[in-house]
Amino acid sequence: MLQCNRDRLAWFTIGGFEIIWPFEARLTNFKTGNTTMNKKTSATSSLTRRASLAAIAASAVAIVAFAAPVASFAEDKSIKVGIMSGEDEDVWRVVTEEAAKKGLKIETVVFNDYTQPNEALERGEIDANAFQHKPYLDNQVNQHGYHIVPVGYTAVWPIGLYSKKHKAVAEIAEGATIGVPNDPSNEGRALRVLQNEGIIKLKDGTGILATVTDITENPKNVEIKELDAGVVGRAIEDLDAAVINTDWALKSGLSAADRIAQEPIADNPYRNFIAVKQDSENEAWVKTLVSSYQNDTVKAEFDKVYKGTGVSAY
Repeated sequence: MLQCNRDRLAWFTIGGFEIIWPFEARLTNFKTGNTTMNKKTSATSSLTRRASLAAIAASAVAIVAFAAPVASFAEDKSIKVGIMSGEDEDVWRVVTEEAAKKGLKIETVVFNDYTQPNEALERGEIDANAFQHKPYLDNQVNQHGYHIVPVGYTAVWPIGLYSKKHKAVAEIAEGATIGVPNDPSNEGRALRVLQNEGIIKLKDGTGILATVTDITENPKNVEIKELDAGVVGRAIEDLDAAVINTDWALKSGLSAADRIAQEPIADNPYRNFIAVKQDSENEAWVKTLVSSYQNDTVKAEFDKVYKGTGVSAY
């Protein structure tokens, strides 16, 4: 918008920039010195006035064109997200593409065990992680005092009972050896699968952090072998059966065909989520990160990768 004040200064506003120009000074050379101008001088003055306005406009456009990329760059954000190795890497490649469309650059940092992502997040080595459920995080916070909070659900992977030796739970014999993950939240989860299948019974009122000491009945006298979550799946050949997290089952070469039982999906408390530090919870990029995961494009890739062993849960 062009305006002119009493001091004969013109200013031009475009794209948030105000350009001030000595409007009349450029025209005084065309005055006659008298109070009137002949037609030729008046026409020349009019042309020059238009040229001046064109110059103002060109200058303003040039400034806006130069400044625009800087403004756009300032809106971009780069973050690091910790994920687990394996199939989730394929899912997060699509999440990264979706985030890039919204000006959020994601670098995934891949981990190979469950303890590292929260340690890295607490230390500020990454900005977010996506690998855990609430019972696991609660236990980690109680143990280590982490300042980590969930900000958006991703999926649930029902933990299952797998076997290379049996096709049904009823085939598990007296004195069989069954492996379970040894971290507190997943061990309790695994023991509940065994209880649901009638293999053991847990003490009444036992919470989600049940351990082998909470077993009150073991009619088949099975041996419960506690192993690292990343090892229990690979030890399947040496066990009669094992309760294994889905991601580790897939990494161990197991499939739904090897699964003889699993926990219920409905009202499952073990939904995984994206987590960040408490002081980042309300940052704008967090909302963008969550929406970059929670969409149909990512869900399609998730379903393709996990082939029904996991379910989107948002």
